[in-house]
Amino acid sequence: MGSTPPRSRRSRRWRWSSLFGATALAVTAGGALAFPAGAAGTNVNFATHCIPPAVAGIPPIDGTTTANVSVDNTTPKVGDTVTVTYTVVTAAASNPTDLALPADIMTPTGKVTLGGAQSGDVTVAGPKKNPPVPGKAAFPSFSMTGTFTVTKPGQITLSPGDYNIHTSYILELDTPCTVTTPPAPVSETVTASAGTPANTRAISLSSASGDPGASVAVSGTNFTPGATVTLAGRAGGNQTADTATVTADAQGAFSGSLVVKDKTTTGIVAYEGGSWSADNGAGPAAYVVNDNSPVPPGSQKLTTTVRAGTLSMSQAGDSVALSAVDFGKGGASTGALQTVTVKDFRGGPAGWSLTGKVTDLTGPGAKIDAGRLSWTPACATKPGSPSTCKAGSAGSLGASGATLAQTADGTLTGGEFTVDAGLSLDVPAFTPPGAYSGVLTLTLT
Repeated sequence: MGSTPPRSRRSRRWRWSSLFGATALAVTAGGALAFPAGAAGTNVNFATHCIPPAVAGIPPIDGTTTANVSVDNTTPKVGDTVTVTYTVVTAAASNPTDLALPADIMTPTGKVTLGGAQSGDVTVAGPKKNPPVPGKAAFPSFSMTGTFTVTKPGQITLSPGDYNIHTSYILELDTPCTVTTPPAPVSETVTASAGTPANTRAISLSSASGDPGASVAVSGTNFTPGATVTLAGRAGGNQTADTATVTADAQGAFSGSLVVKDKTTTGIVAYEGGSWSADNGAGPAAYVVNDNSPVPPGSQKLTTTVRAGTLSMSQAGDSVALSAVDFGKGGASTGALQTVTVKDFRGGPAGWSLTGKVTDLTGPGAKIDAGRLSWTPACATKPGSPSTCKAGSAGSLGASGATLAQTADGTLTGGEFTVDAGLSLDVPAFTPPGAYSGVLTLTLT
């Protein structure tokens, strides 16, 4: 008594199984996403094994997935962050029932497999976004995005990997789909270069001045071990005839001396190779030749000293609040860099460069890629300054950084400058709500 007749139990069990079964199959295909990164890679096919939730009461699904992987940069440098988009073009199954599925119930996640010069998996995810799926209809494609940092030069292959679809319809369900014979075929290849290493060479002098023909001791660090290093005088932007050579030791250091005769000398440099450049050398370090000309009878020689200062910068503040954006819409989150003041009081021939580098912005269980931050630099020169400030190019900063402002080398450089920039962060439409923060580091050299 009180039991349900067998036919009624079978009928109710069939309806629930049919409902969940359709949902489980639907999630193997997912929903269309809104932000693929760059041009699509090559479509590849691979056998896929999908396991519906146990509550669905249906067997595993074995079929063929067609997918591709794309990147936003096919020629990155070591240290660059590459954005990856994994798009499932055709899923392993279609909706086998007459039951229509509603919109926006599916959230895909997955991984992309790296090979070649760099190995590992890139985690990718997409927003909860899909169009309605009619009964018996094919499922729409869906995309997932993620990032990885290039650690080695060479060719890096990218293959689509396992994926999972989480559905929020009646129940919270997961359907994992795995590559039957991993790895799947290669869909995209990037060629990474080593990039240009930072020049950390430096020199110091035993004295900032001397009589004509005096010898000045020159010490250097961070040169190429065993390299032949040329020491030379500079008169503004030109090299003088005063030169000498030394050899860097196993640690890249050296100690030598240079006899300075040219009375027009304003500095001393050290460099590897045939000529000095900012990439292969260090300096100029300020140096002047004393004027020991005899005083004519009945005359008095007047002397004074102008002391060389330093290159420095200061900021109007250390935080920037960008404008808010709406979940589901995303778009530009804008603001302005706190004004930076650069003071170049060195009085030598060297210019300067102010660069910026930003980290990913992290928030509640998610992040906004550093490559989505762009700036529009501006630079103003205080009247009377020997140098003229030039603003960097507008565009994305990214993890690899960009130039905010700079001045060129010259016969005599220096001055005061104010540097600003408009900031714009491209926030993906379905970034999880919450506060996100990152660090923008400015470096003056």
